[in-house]
Amino acid sequence: MLFLGLALMLQATSAGPSQKPPIKQVEIAPVFYKAFACIDHPEGQLGDLGDALGTDCIVIGGLGGPSGIMRFFKTDGAHNEDWYGWRAEVHAPFDGVVKEVGSNPVTNAPGTMGKPPASYIAFRRGDGTVVVYAHVEDVRVRVGDRVASGEVVAVDGNNGTARAPHVHVDAYRDKTPLQIRWDLRAEGRVPTLLGH
Repeated sequence: MLFLGLALMLQATSAGPSQKPPIKQVEIAPVFYKAFACIDHPEGQLGDLGDALGTDCIVIGGLGGPSGIMRFFKTDGAHNEDWYGWRAEVHAPFDGVVKEVGSNPVTNAPGTMGKPPASYIAFRRGDGTVVVYAHVEDVRVRVGDRVASGEVVAVDGNNGTARAPHVHVDAYRDKTPLQIRWDLRAEGRVPTLLGH
């Protein structure tokens, strides 16, 4: 009886405090055709559907410089032009349709948080998956346009609630946020991401 009680306690402890289902994911094409890094929003950090499980992607550079150290900006980062990602081309996440486009013409100075909303593009795939890119500039698509995976749709900007040039990427289906996964096979076909 003692062993049965101990086994039940161990089973309850290893199961954890809650039995949430696994987080659903979506695989999308690379947002930039340059080396980039993303910082994910963990579950519970942000509650809005457009932010929950999103990720903030920043172009990295400096690999070919004298130090070979990866950096986000060339100098002290005080100007948008200092950032490796500033006005870098932004690519469509999949074959789909442009669902919404929003514009904020105010460009933030690095280190200064702007006011919402951010400029954005929302894409819808045939299965109902929606991917949103925020903080973009020079949007090159309109609502209703069909886009192909990897097509240039905008450039990297710094507007809305951003402090530096980056693209916020989020995804959802119905009212369920999705974790972003990058299509590494698609990245493998981009020469600049392979160091060529």
